[in-house]
Amino acid sequence: MGETLATSGGSQVQTWLAAVGFVLFSMVIAATMLGAAKLFAVKSKKPGALRDRPYECGEEPVGETRIQFHPRYYVVALFFVLFDVEAAFLFPWALVLSKLGVAALVLMGIFMAVLMLGWLYALKKEALRWQ
Repeated sequence: MGETLATSGGSQVQTWLAAVGFVLFSMVIAATMLGAAKLFAVKSKKPGALRDRPYECGEEPVGETRIQFHPRYYVVALFFVLFDVEAAFLFPWALVLSKLGVAALVLMGIFMAVLMLGWLYALKKEALRWQ
């Protein structure tokens, strides 16, 4: 029994070391890419009239380039992200539901209930109603 505990403990340490190594390697790659982008960035040395103009695919800009969007667009985008994250939790959970048991089913039911209560609240407040 002592060998089993030592073996499983060593395996767990190796797993954590691999995870930490992966995170560190990812950080080094990201830092290297950001550093290379900064080092090899093309910089304009002369100020010019075109430098401060907005670029619209080679076409002359027509009208004001900055427009304000109605807040309802952002609300719809937030709802999209919310339900997208919910789907990201729901699919892996459904794949392993038989191994997780009844407790996982109850917890997902609670998660879905809270999500649906938020959606019903938004419907009641007419947050998704277009005018």
